[in-house]
Amino acid sequence: MAAFFTGPVKHEAPEPLEGPVVPTIVGGTVIWFVLFLVQLPFYGWFDDHGHTWWVWTCLAGGGLGLIGIWYVRKRDAAIKRAAAQAAAESAAEATAE
Repeated sequence: MAAFFTGPVKHEAPEPLEGPVVPTIVGGTVIWFVLFLVQLPFYGWFDDHGHTWWVWTCLAGGGLGLIGIWYVRKRDAAIKRAAAQAAAESAAEATAE
């Protein structure tokens, strides 16, 4: 156990993983809304057993997912815009030489 506390070990942080972020968030949002709609006909049962928070949690998850979709689409567009700008600048530098 003492080997873990001998001092700080510095490691280089790994590169962040980039994947299909927008479809992932859209899929999760759809799942939250489907869960809400599936539970809605059984609202009486949830109310009788004190579990109405399950229904409203699914609705909140879907609503927050809509905000997430907006956010990741803007982020994705900004990343693509920055990459295009960097490519244009490097092409301009290459032609200037």
